[in-house]
Amino acid sequence: MQAVRGNTRAIAGDKQSTGKTAGEALDAFTAQLEGGELGTLLILQSFRPDWFFSEFEQQRLSELMNRWRTARDQGQMLPPEQQAELDSLVEAELKAATARTTALMQQLNQ
Repeated sequence: MQAVRGNTRAIAGDKQSTGKTAGEALDAFTAQLEGGELGTLLILQSFRPDWFFSEFEQQRLSELMNRWRTARDQGQMLPPEQQAELDSLVEAELKAATARTTALMQQLNQ
């Protein structure tokens, strides 16, 4: 999904659709699918801050991931307090993704 001039676009393979909302774009996209293609739907967000995962949390997660990669590449580990914070932020981002999906599904079912 991506925002395009005030609309949201759903794209997969050679199929795409647009709508004023994510639900509208998904409905139009789903209408293009054939029976065997309806199995699984994956929704990716644009990774902008929202009420589920704030800009501060995103920035801190990015910073800690960069530190983790540097440490890994040097054969080291993060200090325990930073690793604990990173683990906590990864868990919070996963919960945010789940909450985002739940909210979207509720919107689609309205």
